[in-house]
Amino acid sequence: MTADFFQDRPAPYGCDPAQTRGRLFQEPESPTRSCYQRDRDRIVHSGAFRKLKYKTQVFVYHEGDYFRTRLTHSLEVAQIARSISRALGLNEDLAEAVALAHDLGHTPFGHAGEDALDACMAPYGGFAHNDQTLRILTMLERRYADFDGLNLTWETLEGVVKHNGPLLPPGGGNDGGGEKLPTTLAAFQERWDLELHTNPGAEAQVAALADDIAYNNHDIDDGLRAGLFTVDEVAELPLVGPVVRQVCDRYPGLERSRLIHETIRRMINNMIVDLLAETRERLDRHRPGSAAELRALPEAVVSFSPAMFEAQRPLRAFLKQRMYRHYRVNREMSKCKRVVTALFDLFMAEPNTLPTQWQEDVAKQGGQGDRTVLARLVADYIAGMTDRYALAEYARLFDMDAKT
Repeated sequence: MTADFFQDRPAPYGCDPAQTRGRLFQEPESPTRSCYQRDRDRIVHSGAFRKLKYKTQVFVYHEGDYFRTRLTHSLEVAQIARSISRALGLNEDLAEAVALAHDLGHTPFGHAGEDALDACMAPYGGFAHNDQTLRILTMLERRYADFDGLNLTWETLEGVVKHNGPLLPPGGGNDGGGEKLPTTLAAFQERWDLELHTNPGAEAQVAALADDIAYNNHDIDDGLRAGLFTVDEVAELPLVGPVVRQVCDRYPGLERSRLIHETIRRMINNMIVDLLAETRERLDRHRPGSAAELRALPEAVVSFSPAMFEAQRPLRAFLKQRMYRHYRVNREMSKCKRVVTALFDLFMAEPNTLPTQWQEDVAKQGGQGDRTVLARLVADYIAGMTDRYALAEYARLFDMDAKT
């Protein structure tokens, strides 16, 4: 990457903390931190963030300490997002805050846990991890004396909610292409308009693609180290093969672990360089003069090139077949789904088995007479579990020999 890629002053289309739309609950500004730095710090200090340490990325926590968890993945996304934002003259702190928060709503056991909980919640409005993230940030974190949630700025909440793009068609309307908005988002939108029909700010767009860069490359790393496929097999893929050959030509006989790392780091660099080049072309074409103008554009400005998008397709197809659907992964995820389903069914049938605090919440919110309220509280409890806590809770409730 050359110095030409780096912008030496803040871009006019980046989010300026001095121009923030503020917080839902007014607070005095920090004398030592910008509003976006404060958002980042609140996320890092939250209970939900700490629990990501024992939440599955692909492999359940007990399969090995080396494999990535939701926590290490989020840290890697944040690092990539900061680097890209710095090169584009964007607000690094905002990009980092969105990156660190984007996975807070994930259940234990990754997408398998989410699928199981969504199926359980189907009669009660469903479950989606992005919506759960908003619940955590605005309701479920109970740390502050003056409000529930973390009371983040409008820009951070907007970025987390919309980091994958607009949720409503242009012109508004409270349905996303015929689908209703998720429960929490629909209710929050009535309180504070997040402009769901527009693109997110540039920093959130960066965080979304930093997520793609991180999981594509690091899933290759984890899959290789787990023995699900070999270097020779991934070398057949268009995005990986040229890099493997480049490394092997320069370092003949390089040991396998170093070959893997050198390949992964070069692939990450290639994707970042491609993203910066394509994004600069789009910025030159549209020339947004402010963050608001950038949000109103008909397309995202932070993007990979068409060639890079195309090169990622066979990689994602390979990972889907050889990693995410590998029989070893399928067996673990099958067990995990049964754990989540069994916990949900028991708590719905016998809410008096919930911990005392959760029983009090059921009583306060009317869950004793309203199954939908009860189901949402049960989903909150299960979604907040780590992998190991969910397995321990399952044992406590279903194993006669386990301590309660």
